[in-house]
Amino acid sequence: MKRASVQHLRSGLRVRCEKGVEPAVRQSCLNFAVWLRSTIDFPIRVVVYLKKDYQIKNKYSKELVSATFFASYDKAIEPYIRIATGDYEELLLESGEIDALWAILGSMAHEIVHYQQWIEDKELDEAEAEDKSEELLDAFADSL
Repeated sequence: MKRASVQHLRSGLRVRCEKGVEPAVRQSCLNFAVWLRSTIDFPIRVVVYLKKDYQIKNKYSKELVSATFFASYDKAIEPYIRIATGDYEELLLESGEIDALWAILGSMAHEIVHYQQWIEDKELDEAEAEDKSEELLDAFADSL
């Protein structure tokens, strides 16, 4: 059987929102995605799943985390990102709306950097993801 050509894969960034995710979180993530599409090339489609859970289980380490990026070694298999948003109400009470939303967007930006690393065939580097996700958020804030 012939393997799918990377050139024929779907491209772009998509956001899928689970029922029960706070509307403010959903809208902020959608707005961020619109901006990301205007700033970053997404040659292989990546879907961001917004989950209502407080945390999600990492498929590899089995630990509970706030966000994950899954990608196969095979570039013919589309990657995806999962973001837990269930702590929004808690973050809202602790830090206020802007910081609560910013924390969730920070998770999304971090995983987008991992996507970029994967596209470029780099190792997934946490330190780089932290630095570059902050740069992405700063650029997004400057665009508002």
